Amino acid sequence: MHASWRVHCDLALKDATRRRGALTSLARRLLSSLSETVQLLQVRETGGAMIVARALKMLAGRHAEEHDLAEIDAFELFSAMLDGGIAEIELGAGLAALAMKQLAPTEIAGFRRALQGRLNRLSAPSTARTVVIPSYGGARARANLMPLLALMLARFGVPVLVHGPLEAHGRVASAAVFRELGILPCASLREAQAALETSRLAFVPTALLSPALAQLLALRARLGVPNCAHHVARLADPFGGEGLKLVPAADDAERDAFAAALAMHHEHALLFHGAEGEAYADPLRRPAIVYFRSGEPTLLFDAEAVSAVTHAGHLPEQAEAKGAAQWISLVLAGKVPTPPPIANLLACCLYGTGFASDLHQSKALVAVRSHSQAAA
Repeated sequence: MHASWRVHCDLALKDATRRRGALTSLARRLLSSLSETVQLLQVRETGGAMIVARALKMLAGRHAEEHDLAEIDAFELFSAMLDGGIAEIELGAGLAALAMKQLAPTEIAGFRRALQGRLNRLSAPSTARTVVIPSYGGARARANLMPLLALMLARFGVPVLVHGPLEAHGRVASAAVFRELGILPCASLREAQAALETSRLAFVPTALLSPALAQLLALRARLGVPNCAHHVARLADPFGGEGLKLVPAADDAERDAFAAALAMHHEHALLFHGAEGEAYADPLRRPAIVYFRSGEPTLLFDAEAVSAVTHAGHLPEQAEAKGAAQWISLVLAGKVPTPPPIANLLACCLYGTGFASDLHQSKALVAVRSHSQAAA
């Protein structure tokens, strides 16, 4: 099973490379038609629209990857995108240009500030800090185990809000796994609030948190590739910055950019390499996990150097939702051991939410709970 799991990972990497090539081709076609439009924008618009025009012109430059937007320009640009203040061709070109480059910390911070002002708010339950889990990747090569982490946190009494789309564009969305586990998406913010107070777990579709963000995410179907909205969505916090966000990074460069942006806004977060874009630790190799308390980073776990081959036999073989849900149910029943990297991330969450006073206590709580489940 271990070999099969790694083959799936190789296929996912090849697919990502193919999609990046398609994105580059698309962006070049769009950007080639953008320059004249930007000139017209600068002639006829003033005020905030001038900032948008300047940002688009910079992104349409010959070497767009060398031109990072300042935080205020990124804020104005993404605000206009969310508010529908950019015509379709400029919007498509801007999204494609941003997707061609590594987002700078200032851009991520500006986008995040724009989004926070356009999120519907929820009230945090008066217990531990609420864990906010983004789900915008979807499973392709292997089972999505993020719902396991969410359910384990809820069993400790820690409130968890998972947000994301209901579909995953050919992948297995977390919503599908949750549905197999009997957890349906919330139909309203009132229902989400009630779920947080009672069952401690709420899956909230993006369209409920921010209809504007959902519209930008939906452009993936037309453009064929993700856009910057998929990045900034991972930083959404409907609790006004008081939630503990799980922030999965795709690679080292994205991790470093997220780290700088989290520090700028004094965020509470756990930052780590995600699994296929989802917010859970690779069950075969724990990533480094960094805790941000009001923007101050602390390394809680180092990255493991080698894969845990001996644990591979316990993992589900397929990515489909029903199989993933069945495997998660076995883990929750104590019939299959929790992968150590996921147990480590769970401990980090308990510590980051204040449920445990220190990391040693949180690890002990996880170990005791796992032992009790196995003995049941």
